[in-house]
Formats: sequence, structure tokens, C-alpha cells
Amino acid sequence: MGDAAATLVLLRHGESEWNASNQFTGWVDVNLTEKGRGEAVRGGELLAEHNLLSDVLYTSLLRRAITTAHLALDAADRLWIPVHRTWRLNERHYGALQGLDKAATKEKYGEEQFMAWRRSYDTPPPPIERGSEYSQDADPRYADIGGGPLTECLANVVERFVPYYTETIVPDLLAGKTVLIAAHGNSLRALVKYLDGMSDDDVVGLNIPTGIPLVYELDENLRPTVPGGEYLDPDAAAAGRDGCRRHAPPVRTPHTEFAQSCVRIGRHVQCIQIGIRLGDQGLNDR
Repeated sequence: MGDAAATLVLLRHGESEWNASNQFTGWVDVNLTEKGRGEAVRGGELLAEHNLLSDVLYTSLLRRAITTAHLALDAADRLWIPVHRTWRLNERHYGALQGLDKAATKEKYGEEQFMAWRRSYDTPPPPIERGSEYSQDADPRYADIGGGPLTECLANVVERFVPYYTETIVPDLLAGKTVLIAAHGNSLRALVKYLDGMSDDDVVGLNIPTGIPLVYELDENLRPTVPGGEYLDPDAAAAGRDGCRRHAPPVRTPHTEFAQSCVRIGRHVQCIQIGIRLGDQGLNDR
């Protein structure tokens, strides 16, 4: 990877049960699938193969990230390192959408509203009702923050995660430690936005694949030496763009239909809609 003042490794959790079933997950605490567990192990093997021996782990309070980190560290023989867990690394809260099937939600509310809730930077879904099946307001792990948010957009995730990064994680980086962050699609997107200085518009299209370590070598000012970082398995990361097309069945409109075409801009993977007459296939967010 070359000389750098600090090394930061980002690892999105492996495929979860609700990734596989195409449901909005958010703060609902679902397990990994067997495929997801395999992705986590392979992520750890890649860390070991590249001699990226993490000194400290930061992760969320959700089992899909915690389990991914555990499996990866086991494969890399680093289970003994210090671990810090915080709700600030949690996935974006999807509000009243949590638990809903994505394809059915798009069919009910239409493409424009669906994409605004799902991929816009500053439009949160409707808030979840307290006490409902997929609400976390009574979850003891969030007692100190009043049960947590009732909905979030990506901007909210940036607001809660970036200060934690600068105040808590940065000191470890400045001390020369190799830091591993095992988290979620949106919390990692929030951090990448900050690291690479991405605009609000550009980050909307950013997609981070599951289970593939993304390495940022940082200079003395903790800015990336390679914008966008480097995936330890670039081919698998490129293939992970198929995740942009997984799950959602075609939902056809009377006029132009959309497909998702994934392109690499710099080293970021971005999914853009192109107006072609093919069935729409949704991004596999979380």
C-alpha cells in the first residue's frame, strides 16, 4: 500500500438476512446469511494476506456488523484487539420503512418518492411509530439516547458519525494505529464523504459492497493519499456492483423505465440511473 502516516480499513458487514429478502433494515437487528458469514471470513483473510493487522476495532451496536468484525478478526488472528462499539456507527434509521419489502414499497409510492426516501441526501422517510414492531424506542442498548432516532436521512448519519470519528477515532490514527471500522452501508458512506470531500450530490450515488475491505492510507493531515481508497479485492468489489441489481423485481412504468448501471468514478463505485427501456432494478442498500 506504500508509506503513509496512518491506515484506516473500512469493512461493510456481510450480506444480512434482510439484504437477501430485500427488506428495509435500518436499526432492526438481523443476522448475517451464510453467504454474509463467508464474506466476513474472506474479508479477514484479505487483511491477513495484505499484512493489515488491525490494532483497534470500531463497530456499531448491530449484530450484523459485530458478527462480521468477529469473523474477520478471527480469520486474521486479531480477536484480541480492543473493541469499541457505538450507536453512532449504526446503519441509517429507515423510520416507518423498516421491515417493509422494497419492491412493494416502490410499487405503492412510486419511483420518485421511493428514491427520495432511499437515496437522497437529506430526505428522511416517515418516522416510525413508537412501540411498533420494528421500533427501537424500548431497546435497552439505546436507553441512554432516549431510544434513538425515529427516522434518518444520510445527512443525519454524517452529523452523528463524523464528530465521533474526529474526536474518538482520529487519536488512534494519530498514534500510528491501524484502525478497522466494521459498520454499514450508510455509516461508511457518511465517513467516505468526509474523507474524500464528496459533495452532497455525489455521495448519493456511492455504493460500498459487502465484506470487502476498503483501505485508506492517510497522510500526516489524515487526508487520503489515494482518493476513494483501495479495495483489497478490486475484482470482487467490481462484481459487488451486481449488488446494485440484486433482489428487486422489475417495476415497469407507462413511460421510460430505468435500469441501474454501475460505473467507477475515480475509485468510488457509483450507481447511476440511465434512461433505457429495461426493467428497473434497485440498489441493494442495507
